[in-house]
Amino acid sequence: MTAHEAPAVPVVLYASAPAASGPEHVEVPVAYDAIVLASFGGPEGQDDVIPFLRNVTRGRGIPDERLEEVAHHYRHFGGVSPINAQNRELQTALQSEVDRRGLALPVYWGNRNWGPYLHEAFAQAAADGHRTLLVLATSAYSSYSSDRQYREDIVNAIEEAGLQDAVTADKVRLFFDHPGFVAPFEEGVQAAVRELTAEGIAPAEIAVLFSTHSIPTGDAQKSGPRDRDWGEGGAYAAQHLAVAEYVMAGLGDAVEGGGTVPWELVYQSRSGPPSQPWLEPDVNDVITSLPGRGIKAVVIVPLGFVSDHMEVLWDLDTEAKETAEEAGLRMIRTPTPGTHPAFVAGLVDLVEERLHGTPSAERPHVTPLGPWYDVARPGDCENARLGFRPAAAGIAP
Repeated sequence: MTAHEAPAVPVVLYASAPAASGPEHVEVPVAYDAIVLASFGGPEGQDDVIPFLRNVTRGRGIPDERLEEVAHHYRHFGGVSPINAQNRELQTALQSEVDRRGLALPVYWGNRNWGPYLHEAFAQAAADGHRTLLVLATSAYSSYSSDRQYREDIVNAIEEAGLQDAVTADKVRLFFDHPGFVAPFEEGVQAAVRELTAEGIAPAEIAVLFSTHSIPTGDAQKSGPRDRDWGEGGAYAAQHLAVAEYVMAGLGDAVEGGGTVPWELVYQSRSGPPSQPWLEPDVNDVITSLPGRGIKAVVIVPLGFVSDHMEVLWDLDTEAKETAEEAGLRMIRTPTPGTHPAFVAGLVDLVEERLHGTPSAERPHVTPLGPWYDVARPGDCENARLGFRPAAAGIAP
């Protein structure tokens, strides 16, 4: 580099000016004029199930016969995933909280895999005259599917809608340890332990299982920024463990007479070929082992999930419940955040962080890992199979 050349500046695709150079935290106010709620999407009838699953698995060449093996989860509930209805409720709750605070920001909603699609939400926002958009994805943790893929979705949506020169789009930070997200889990665990101890079950006879979606081990190891060793399971596992530790440390008076309640992080909803390693242990395997450890009751905490969508209703409320019954265990499944007032308020707090350029030192977080980055760091959450594709709200690659 010569004396007359400026140092290279990282470029963040389709970012607002304060985020375009790639700071870890954007501590400059940004005048956003709309919020886009981004989610996974789900079928809303039996005829939608296979087309939806084709969207989910696009590019993998999976035949419909194999997709039908997964489809029975949805068909059990009439072919309707609860996630779209839950997102409509969340969109309404967010809009109410935004309006209550006088922020004058409309909340749009679009999905990755089913209508309304994300590019439709971007197109509608632009048609309504909005140009500086802030995306709020319904995923809290670092992994390809829960973070980077949403950032890829933003790029795809902007380009599919032909808005490359018309809008900018940033994304709020991952909120795994924001107190508004964590509070509903704290309440749920405390209420469940109180209920079980009131029934005469000793704290040491209760196991708390924090459950999240399993992902391929290769993807887990690539989750989070590449500038540190996150240990086994990458940042994905580290984030869940940090939140679970915080929740258990807060049990306090819920354990009458003292005593320690054992807990562990477990995984669910594994898919893919048996030859491919995924994060373990499986929730059902752990439940089966609990009676041999002197456990009489199990509390299942859906820590990786924002709302009661299919993985919660099928994998926990159906399969895990059956496993617990077969093992002779009393089981309580705690609530997801859903539209809990603390969660909704917390999401709008995240929006206000970016509106006001709140310094990172003043941003709330309940674990040592936070507050997470506004702009993803280079190499964050690479897809182990596909590599890097263009993604918004992060420095390339």
